[in-house]
Amino acid sequence: MADKAARPSGASRAARRVPPAAAAAAPVAREHVILLHGIWMRGITLLPLARRLRSAGYTVETIDYASVFRGIGPAVQTLRQRMLASDAPAVHLVGHSLGSLVALEAARGVRGLPRGRIVCIGAPLRGSAVARSLASVPGGRLLLGQSAAPLLSGLEAWKSTRPVGVIAGRLPFGLGVTIGPLSAPHDGTVSVSETQLPGIADHITVAASHTGLLFSGEVAELTVAFLRDAHFAQPPG
Repeated sequence: MADKAARPSGASRAARRVPPAAAAAAPVAREHVILLHGIWMRGITLLPLARRLRSAGYTVETIDYASVFRGIGPAVQTLRQRMLASDAPAVHLVGHSLGSLVALEAARGVRGLPRGRIVCIGAPLRGSAVARSLASVPGGRLLLGQSAAPLLSGLEAWKSTRPVGVIAGRLPFGLGVTIGPLSAPHDGTVSVSETQLPGIADHITVAASHTGLLFSGEVAELTVAFLRDAHFAQPPG
């Protein structure tokens, strides 16, 4: 027969009395995600991804920035300010294309930022062959505007402890195909090799074009997996 549990002492009973207000479970703070769009785009293009991230339990905001007229510098400063202002237990960054470069530059070498992870989607982290081709024709550099420099040269290797995961597309449909040259595999705008920055934590490719990455349910699931685990879910088999 199981032993009967001993009755708690008077002191123990007193310690267990909790005021009704304190007994109510405090709301659990949710982790926050900041989304960043690519060049020539606006934040509205990230709405499908934002909806899926909210469904996964995150709070989400999108930063709009003037990618051509002002470049990534002001966006980097704005992003850092938003990160520092957040009281969430973690602040993650998710960027599409040029937005990924903004995310990495904002988090690079800065102390005091909240913890979190970064997911780069269709990002020319090592520079863009399409941007270089565009810049070589009359008037082409004007289309790149103030974001020309990072798109032409890419970023330095990632050396921060903040984990970075990269999702690249391999469905070769997009405007970049007509501008080229693009080395295969690519998503119609960015080659997979251009997304492979040294120092990142994980990398995966999916069957999607550059624009299609924004609307892909698979990309959203992979993004959630990396924000949660700091690595992408392995495909079955």
